Amino acid sequence: MFYHVKELQYRAKPERPDPVYAKKLQEVLGGQFGEISVALQYLFQGWSVRGNGKYKDLLMDTGAEELAHIEMLATMIARLLDGAPVGDLEDAAKDPVLGAILGGMNPQHAIVSGLGALPADSVGNRWTADYIIASGNLLADFRANLNAESQGRLQVCRLYEMTDDRGVRDMLSWLIARDTMHQNQWIAAIKELEAKENIIVPSTFPRNLEKREVSHAFFNLSAGNQSAAGRWANGPSMDREGTFTYIEHPVPLAKAPVLNPAPPYIHDTPPVVLKSDLSPPPPPSML
Repeated sequence: MFYHVKELQYRAKPERPDPVYAKKLQEVLGGQFGEISVALQYLFQGWSVRGNGKYKDLLMDTGAEELAHIEMLATMIARLLDGAPVGDLEDAAKDPVLGAILGGMNPQHAIVSGLGALPADSVGNRWTADYIIASGNLLADFRANLNAESQGRLQVCRLYEMTDDRGVRDMLSWLIARDTMHQNQWIAAIKELEAKENIIVPSTFPRNLEKREVSHAFFNLSAGNQSAAGRWANGPSMDREGTFTYIEHPVPLAKAPVLNPAPPYIHDTPPVVLKSDLSPPPPPSML
């Protein structure tokens, strides 16, 4: 059961309208790493936990908070759209919304949402559930959550630098602080699960069924060998199951594949056309 409290979790009031900044702020509302994404990601992860306990509670607590952040951002965007300022064009001066659109405002804020927030990113891409991860494996999911909070905090910090509005910065400083906490909590939960399960996901697949000879080998597959100096190429593996090795010159372990021709009704390029032609190319035409 969800219960909505009318008060906001934190202040969401700018000093002045700024419809162009409202467009930018849409990114951390409806973008890939925005508040809609993390709210539904955490809630679906929580709903999928088969049993109760601290991990489910952690997910539900945080998902519910992210719903509050959606409301804060939607409120801030609506207030930034109030009385959209006019541009310099004479015709636009007669219509503040038209002037703001000519100045860089998202036209859909006027046409579609009636000066309200949209479930979309800063360039108008609609939010999609493809953004969220909920696999049923808590260690895998918590790592995805840490990435989401890292990317989200990065974007909010960048948005903080893009405005001098003290009201906007005040709200963003709250969101930045909460992202600090959320990164910390996912790291703590990850380390706790790693201590119980080891670091490899999933921990339940039998190790003897994987090709153990390459389980801890790093392949040098680009020019240069600077990667040999990394921790990933030397010493005990992080899962404590082996020792890292550096393969300077990896060799192919299988022959080049040869695929059977497709049946005629598929109408692929005819096999005879695909055969290697070793004859020299014709000379370039002289123009």
